[in-house]
Amino acid sequence: MNENFDRAPGAGRSRNFPADPGLMTGAGDADSKTPLFNQREPLRQPRTTPPFTENSIGSVSDIPDGDYRRQSRPPQSPNYNNTSASRGGNDVDSMIKSSKLSANAPEFVPLGFNQYDDSAYYDDSDAYYGEPTLADTVTDFLGHLSSSPGSFESDVEDIAGILNSWVTTEELLKELVELIYTQSTSIPNFAYTGARLCNYLSHHLIITPASGNFRQLLLKRCQTEFQQRDAAVRGEPETQKKFHSYVLFLGELYLHLEIKSGQGPPVRARVLLGALKDLLISLFSSPVDANLICAVKLLKLTGSVLDDAWKESGESHMGELIKRIEDIVLDAACSRDVRQMLLKLVELRSSDWGRVLAAAAASSATPDNDPNYFMNEPTFYTEDGTPFTAADPDYAEKYQEMLDRQDYFHDVYGENGNEIYDFEDEMEPEMIEAFENFCLESERKRQQ
Repeated sequence: MNENFDRAPGAGRSRNFPADPGLMTGAGDADSKTPLFNQREPLRQPRTTPPFTENSIGSVSDIPDGDYRRQSRPPQSPNYNNTSASRGGNDVDSMIKSSKLSANAPEFVPLGFNQYDDSAYYDDSDAYYGEPTLADTVTDFLGHLSSSPGSFESDVEDIAGILNSWVTTEELLKELVELIYTQSTSIPNFAYTGARLCNYLSHHLIITPASGNFRQLLLKRCQTEFQQRDAAVRGEPETQKKFHSYVLFLGELYLHLEIKSGQGPPVRARVLLGALKDLLISLFSSPVDANLICAVKLLKLTGSVLDDAWKESGESHMGELIKRIEDIVLDAACSRDVRQMLLKLVELRSSDWGRVLAAAAASSATPDNDPNYFMNEPTFYTEDGTPFTAADPDYAEKYQEMLDRQDYFHDVYGENGNEIYDFEDEMEPEMIEAFENFCLESERKRQQ
């Protein structure tokens, strides 16, 4: 091994980065070998050259050799024009000298702008860009109710108060009706909240123009869509989708829109009862899957209420609709899943829409008059694992057997689970002999 070998990492090696390629070898070092890399790639020139001034360097003699060319090169820029820059600077100076603007001028306020009005709209830079419109305000309210439906009860009074200050003309009232209708039939799952909002506004909006109040204008808007029902159920998929949203909103509106009568409690809008019947007939007249699914949703939503209302007036419209459904199940070329939905709907109606009679009072409740009598009873299991409850006809017998079995194990194991009874005392001779043979056979197999 070389005696000059140094074990330190990198020992014997040094970095030699001369400042100029001409200095790679000294003039008096004739015996030195030319290094492997005798030239170094010049550094990339900077993209922008710092400005050259006379005071930036002392003299040429102070500049190291090789740097003089870079330092002495005047700044160059292809788009820089000293003449135009000088002229531009003079123009700016002249504009400043002739300007009539003053830092002491009063604050500029746009015409009609109330600086204390919180409703003014600002962008991210706090620049004023106008007051909100009715559409902006209503859209904000509906977006809030859509994202936080649980705040409806606490917020609806404030919303109605603000809208009363906004809606002061017949045109604005019509615009409000159109905005709420559009949002209620376009925002997913907003039909319920939209119908509740319509009911509240129908009782709390003050303005009542000659064309009608809020409720009357809303029903007229729904009437416009209702008249296009036969074309909508046979239209394009997008048209059908919008129509189905309208149908479900009208169902929610029937459930929530109340009309105050002179005497007695509020009643539902009777006009919507007949409209929903006609909408269902139109949906069943074109029994494609989308229409049938919409009809099922509507009947699940309003079926019990519609059925009761028609029964009170002595009409059998619900029976006729169910007959249509049964015919569609037999004849229409709907999908298997939709056919199953229709059958489930028929079954739901046969069970009185899943309703149970009012539970009897606790003092007089019996298994015969209260279907929920055994609802909260525990479930027990027989010895073979069969479950039974208090509603089981053999409940008393099975329960007694379970108690006897618990008493038996209690006598065998005691309170703390320790065995206090010898099973061998109750074993017959044949059982004892079979058990001993089993133990001997097990031992023999283990030893093999």
